[in-house]
Amino acid sequence: MSKTVTIRLSDEDYKAISSVAEHERRPISNFITHRVMEAIADMNKVDDVEMREILSDEKVMKSIGQGQKQFGQRKGRFVV
Repeated sequence: MSKTVTIRLSDEDYKAISSVAEHERRPISNFITHRVMEAIADMNKVDDVEMREILSDEKVMKSIGQGQKQFGQRKGRFVV
């Protein structure tokens, strides 16, 4: 079910957002939702440098392998 959220914007921010949303032919609410979801997706990505560091660290890779094995065996618990 959709939820309604109210945000307060300065006139300057509203004009900037409205202008770009109009340029993209989107309603302001859709534009904001789209951009926020893009930002969230980007937060969950690992850049190439970080991935090379992870892959080159034997201790980290061993730990990941052990975690995958335990996950497959349904051992351990999920920690948030």
